[in-house]
Amino acid sequence: MEIVWLVLFFLYGIIFGSFFNVVGLRVPKKESIVSPPSHCTNCDRKLGSKDLIPVFSYIFLKGKCRTCGTKISPVYPIMEFLTGTLFAFAYYQLGFSLELLIAILFISMLVIITVSDIAYMLIPDKVLLPFAITLLVLRLVIPLSPWWDSLLGAVVGFGVLFLIAVVSKGGMGGGDIKLFFVIGLVLGTANTLLTLFLASVIGSIAGIYILKKTGKGRKTPVPFGPSIALAAIIAYFYGADFVDWYQHLFI
Repeated sequence: MEIVWLVLFFLYGIIFGSFFNVVGLRVPKKESIVSPPSHCTNCDRKLGSKDLIPVFSYIFLKGKCRTCGTKISPVYPIMEFLTGTLFAFAYYQLGFSLELLIAILFISMLVIITVSDIAYMLIPDKVLLPFAITLLVLRLVIPLSPWWDSLLGAVVGFGVLFLIAVVSKGGMGGGDIKLFFVIGLVLGTANTLLTLFLASVIGSIAGIYILKKTGKGRKTPVPFGPSIALAAIIAYFYGADFVDWYQHLFI
């Protein structure tokens, strides 16, 4: 029965992942997420049901529009598959619990902001605010230990990133700063700081790789949101293990 639930969570995840792609691409442009229906951005053909099967349509169509042959960005199936995998993993780790609801919402937010940041280097307030309010309420109902750690984590996450932005004179985007406020609500103080550390490492590696691959200069901006999202997922599920490992280094 367990494998059935894992498969169901994966399937729900890839379906929601397809919707998250739409949200992440349209909200920053202040477009409706409902109208117009999904269509090819090149030939403007309305996509049919065969074009909208998460992950599998991309494979069957070989990554191209069936009408004009324009290449479809691999970001779409990657984020769909990733969402499905993370939904299933969250269920595997947490089972049917109230914390699972927080995990699903947290993953959903991180997927949306990743798509948005990759596409436009922007993390919209219209995405962060609804999640911030919802996750704040849920964290009060399903608190960390101690209960105030989520509030402290939010303040610390926002404050540290804001300080970095001031010192670096704009080196940190406003969206990243607000994102860390929400991350702090979910993770608490220690795991928020761990997220910042991991995001810095991941972001540095990714930045070097991207700049070498594209051949662009060092001052070329690189989206930091995906690195933050990956670091936050690691800290959410394995933060305690990282802290224990770190403490044992000095014992």
